[in-house]
Amino acid sequence: MLLVTSLIVPPCVLWAQFIGIKVMSAGRGADGREVQIPLQQAAPSPATSLSVAPPIVQPSHRPANLWSPSDPPASQGVPAGFLPLHGGFRDHFVETPESKYRCEACGLVLCQPRQTECGHRFCQSCINNILSHPNPVCPADREPLFKDKIFRDVCCHREIMALKVYCRSEGNGCQEQMSLHQIPDHLNVCPFYEVPCPLGKCKERMMRKEIPDHLSWKCKHRETTCEFCMAKMPLTDLQLSSHQHDCPKAQVSCQFHRYGCTFKGLNQDMRQHESTFAAEHLRMMANRNSSLESKVEDVKGELLERYKVLPALSSRLSELENQNDELREKNRQMELKLANMQKLMSSHSEKLLEVELELRSLRLLRDEVENLRGTLENVRTRLNGLEQGGRSGTGSTTHTLASLETQLNRHDDMLSVHEIRLADMDLRFQVLETASYNGTLIWKIRDYKRRKQEAVAAKTLSLYSQPFYTGYFGYKMCARVYLNGDGMGKGTHLSLFFVVMRGEYDALLPWPFKQKVTLMLMDQGPSRKHLGDAFKPDPNSSSFRRPVAEMNIASGCPLFVSQTVLETGSYIKDDTIFIKVTVDTSDLPDP
Repeated sequence: MLLVTSLIVPPCVLWAQFIGIKVMSAGRGADGREVQIPLQQAAPSPATSLSVAPPIVQPSHRPANLWSPSDPPASQGVPAGFLPLHGGFRDHFVETPESKYRCEACGLVLCQPRQTECGHRFCQSCINNILSHPNPVCPADREPLFKDKIFRDVCCHREIMALKVYCRSEGNGCQEQMSLHQIPDHLNVCPFYEVPCPLGKCKERMMRKEIPDHLSWKCKHRETTCEFCMAKMPLTDLQLSSHQHDCPKAQVSCQFHRYGCTFKGLNQDMRQHESTFAAEHLRMMANRNSSLESKVEDVKGELLERYKVLPALSSRLSELENQNDELREKNRQMELKLANMQKLMSSHSEKLLEVELELRSLRLLRDEVENLRGTLENVRTRLNGLEQGGRSGTGSTTHTLASLETQLNRHDDMLSVHEIRLADMDLRFQVLETASYNGTLIWKIRDYKRRKQEAVAAKTLSLYSQPFYTGYFGYKMCARVYLNGDGMGKGTHLSLFFVVMRGEYDALLPWPFKQKVTLMLMDQGPSRKHLGDAFKPDPNSSSFRRPVAEMNIASGCPLFVSQTVLETGSYIKDDTIFIKVTVDTSDLPDP
């Protein structure tokens, strides 16, 4: 972290201070890892002094030195902080390194290579980890390893340091190539390397080339000037402190402006104004108080007039309560009827006609609820007006209004519950009307283009069909489609899957699910060249075991049909496609 004194130093001075100072820069490489690079003492060249930010002083912490005491970094020509903490180098090499340069343990390019008695090479951290276990053996040939027979491979280390790599800031846009041992020197001046803001209080990080703009326009701790007294201070101090309130040169209004005083002047003149015009300020306050008292008397008179209509409202409220009790009893009877109808629908589809008749009754009931809600809303509007006036009136009036409001809220809540139940029953009836009980699903997908765009934009990746069944007491299933593909077919195919869902009668059915499944895309043209695929479920797959959740993992065809075939044929008409799923029910036993 850069040490900053209490004095505010302009960006240009900060630049001058960095020139020629031996510092360290902390940043993030292209692979997202945190690295710390020692920066060598060197003045910036004329070509880079205006566009590349100076090096940043290293934080107080630095990574542990991975070289053993007997093998100091200087002896290897590698600066501290350059090496990875564990394993080998993860840099992006220009050419793929030969296998002899890779660690037998971690598979990465060797860091501080060590060679065993059996001729295999390891990173120093990797071999230390292996030797920390009892009876260590070489993972390549299982030969026993002995610490005193492992030596430092200087020649291999020298060859690895000469390998060409891309800059560790390649992900930020740097295209430079260099030898591995040249990375520290390059990152010392790389304009794409991520560094912290030179101002210590600022926690933002940026590319080195962005530091000038950051210090000039973006940093919240940059130096600014008070527009009134011209004092210099950090921007945050000017925005968050009370400086503008205390600034003697700031233009302010008299604190009695709400009473009619129109004086505006400098902060330093305000105290004299308040002393000189104290009597005038008191006169303004007295006039305002008289005006308020007059308004209060007017409000009291209006409140008394409104209070006279409260008995009539109370009588009306009692009538509404009686109507609500009758409605509650009707609703209870209707719920009993609906429960009986649900039992009948689960066994015979012919009972749907009776359900339709009852649904009409429910809709009439909903109309009655709407009418009652309108009446309650009118009463609420009137009571709200009384309550606003009653806040300045007597205590008994406020209590009466609050009691009436409580009763209205209770009735409103009960009506809301009735509406939610009616909406839920409507939704259930819609699902039952489209359900299939013969093992065949015909799925109509409208608005294909819009849904496809949503899938490409990752807003809605997949769609689920309505449930279908192998019988009234059979398996519950559905289909799942990815219009922009999934897995291997993402972006190129339409992916279609079959899903086993948790049903009401799973305890009576044989498991795992073993019925043959046929998936088909319907051709809407005269040729009727439907595209299809069929499979027999794998009994060992969790997709076909008895569901313990709402549905099992989908199973099917990620490469079901190419998007080119789908969109150039006659499979899409009126922006609609049809998908058919057939489950073989010929050998299903009765539950």
